[in-house]
Amino acid sequence: MTGWLAIAGLGPGDEALITPEVTLALDRATDLIGYAPYVRRVGGRAGLVRHETDNREELDRARHALALATAGRRVVVVSSGDPGVFAMASAVFEAVESGPAHWRALEIRVLPGVTAMLAAAARAGAPLGHDFCAINLSDNLKPWDLIARRLRLAAEADFAMALYNPRSASRPDGFARTLNLLREVCAPDRLIVFARAVSTPEERIRVVELRDATPEMADMRTVVLIGSSATRLIARDGAPYVFTPRSVPA
Repeated sequence: MTGWLAIAGLGPGDEALITPEVTLALDRATDLIGYAPYVRRVGGRAGLVRHETDNREELDRARHALALATAGRRVVVVSSGDPGVFAMASAVFEAVESGPAHWRALEIRVLPGVTAMLAAAARAGAPLGHDFCAINLSDNLKPWDLIARRLRLAAEADFAMALYNPRSASRPDGFARTLNLLREVCAPDRLIVFARAVSTPEERIRVVELRDATPEMADMRTVVLIGSSATRLIARDGAPYVFTPRSVPA
């Protein structure tokens, strides 16, 4: 087969955060596939065919990309952030696993990108400086009971947490339930970073204590970083620094 498939992360928003490896793949591609807002982040050029899809068509999108690559096309499937973090890489391999045998012979590469949680953490300081986990709060692909169990266990284990997809128009109450659960386990002064649209002109970083957090502080463009019990704040003129020390007292 002469075609290939790359699954690429476009980073959190700023073009400067797209890796050279991803830029090279985009320059070589004949076809670009992804959720419409992500496809539109890539400039058009002669010879590049763009395939825009809805956000909930991941498996169909993956199968389409694999079929194009099988036909000899050079295909890039785009995600925001990193394609392996709550994004398209898993969908492509799920399609390969259940698809025709010849898909397994394709050249498939996963090209990493800067995740929203890492970009947000860098803006705030170093809140993920020690052990942390990432949890997607959307219950579109898993039940709320599982999300709640993972949140509770992560809080009880004193992880810092990066929470993706905290609140949307279709899930207005999910993040309120999340905050209520955290208040059952964590101290009221636990630090929370609300990082919205990081690295774009709409960026906003807000640091509050758990006792002062409200559901309205988050939307679908927000990554919420929950500190561990060791996470600290350095007050200063302008935005504070938030960090989690690398050492833990014995």
